[in-house]
Amino acid sequence: QVLLAESGGGLVQAGGTLRLSCTISGIMHILTPAAWHRQAPGSERELVARIGSVSGAVYADSVKDRFIISRDPDKNTVYLQMNSLKPEDTGVYYCKVAYSGTEFWGKGTLVTVSS
Repeated sequence: QVLLAESGGGLVQAGGTLRLSCTISGIMHILTPAAWHRQAPGSERELVARIGSVSGAVYADSVKDRFIISRDPDKNTVYLQMNSLKPEDTGVYYCKVAYSGTEFWGKGTLVTVSS
């Protein structure tokens, strides 16, 4: 069974930083494509950043040059480093991986950025 567990969310002031973690279990090949999505109150879920098995990272225009997606295969973990946070970054952040033709999602972690 593939399980994803996000952590690292919280309340931060505008201009601050947070690092989200997504620990993945049940997958042997941790270089599977992974992504971070977010959902703001009253809005649809949107892609924030993704990283492929061999390709580099892709970012939404709204977070480019502020967020960095990375992974540590030894820890089976995907990270999202978020810098220069803005109030519009507020939302629930979800980790997603694609494995064996199926997408798996975590339950999300709440990020709140105060102005």
